[in-house]
Amino acid sequence: MKTKTVKDYTDFAVEKACQLLAINSPSGYTDEAADWLIQQFKELGYKAKKTVKGGVTVDLGGKNDKDGLLIMAHFDTLGGMVREIKENGRLKITAIGGFHAETAETECCVIKTKFSGEYEGTYQVENASAHVNDDLAAAKRNFKTMEVVIDEDVDCVEDVRALGIQAGDFVFFDPRTKVTKSGYIKSRFLDDKLCCGIFLAFAKYLKESGKEPERHLYMQFTCFEEVGHGAASYCPKGVTEMLSVDMGCVGEGLTCTEHMVSICAKDSSGPYNYAVVKGLEEAAIRAKADYAVDIYPSYSSDASVAVCAGFDVRHGVIGPGVYASHGYERSHKDGVCNTLLLLDEYIQ
Repeated sequence: MKTKTVKDYTDFAVEKACQLLAINSPSGYTDEAADWLIQQFKELGYKAKKTVKGGVTVDLGGKNDKDGLLIMAHFDTLGGMVREIKENGRLKITAIGGFHAETAETECCVIKTKFSGEYEGTYQVENASAHVNDDLAAAKRNFKTMEVVIDEDVDCVEDVRALGIQAGDFVFFDPRTKVTKSGYIKSRFLDDKLCCGIFLAFAKYLKESGKEPERHLYMQFTCFEEVGHGAASYCPKGVTEMLSVDMGCVGEGLTCTEHMVSICAKDSSGPYNYAVVKGLEEAAIRAKADYAVDIYPSYSSDASVAVCAGFDVRHGVIGPGVYASHGYERSHKDGVCNTLLLLDEYIQ
């Protein structure tokens, strides 16, 4: 019987990512996703814990307790929140995280009320009928000019309030997850649920292979990364290094593609630890992983947040290449596989 390698867990990573993508979890509304993660680790034979803040931590063991490694992914996503009920019974929303209104035009969404269930709707630019609005193409798309059209018979503020909808209610957007025959993974919120799937796959690989990491290994799943303070409050004793596993940037001026694992040398928060970046590149070469080293112009990570919070650790960032970040994103199974290869080589 052929011994499984970490590459053989690629499909499992994608499967688990798709399951998690089906659970709405914008920053601030993440308990359901956290509970799902805890259950997944229980089924794998690990004990996961929920932090007071709402994140999830897992101790995977290891040989060296004095040079521990914390790897981090986040399961919170972008989203919206009701800001105002308009006089015509439609909703203005405010962004959660770096959500761009124009990327969600015509998208289906769900308004989650606190006490009266959920209601469906569609996010549209105002006066969205092309046969009525001759200036539709030229209309600005932003949070001032776009609205949630609720799929209920409402046409005034009072009608909407009668449904139990109010300011502060979350608005979930349909991720529209799809995996193509050619191996592409398309969805909103691959950032960073794809990497959560990679973590589950890597934990399964360690359990089934019986491998013990050379360094004490911890996983953290944060739940406020998209709003800037995900990893600001947790660092186990003995950890000397934090590695964010998040989406790798794909775009003009960068060398990474969706098929590769990206190593970030510097982002908008500054350069990452030189020894970590070099060590990651050396590991990628040893593992024969298809990788790129890039600088991300508009990016920050849980690792940089942790350092800014005062933790005395080395830090770095890797992740599968993801195109169209904070929109309808795309990656590939190859990128997942190469991320697993790099993780395995670097950690072992």
